[in-house]
Amino acid sequence: MMTLKLSKLPKRTPIKINIVLNAETHAAMVDYARIYEETYGSKESVEELIPYMIAGFLDNDHGFKRARKIM
Repeated sequence: MMTLKLSKLPKRTPIKINIVLNAETHAAMVDYARIYEETYGSKESVEELIPYMIAGFLDNDHGFKRARKIM
C-alpha cells in the first residue's frame, strides 16, 4: 500500500467550496484523488480533499505558525 502525506479523511458533513485552479494543478489534484481512492478504498472528490490538504500545509508551515503567533 502507498503512503500519502494526507491521511484518510475523518467522517464529516460535506461543505461545498469554490476554488479556481490552473489546468495543471487541477490535473494533479484529479490524479491525487485517484491515488487516494486506491490507497484508502474511499472515493473522495477534489473539492473534499482540498480543505484537508490546505490545513495540512498550514499545520506544517513553521514560518507561518511563528508569524501568526505575533500577529
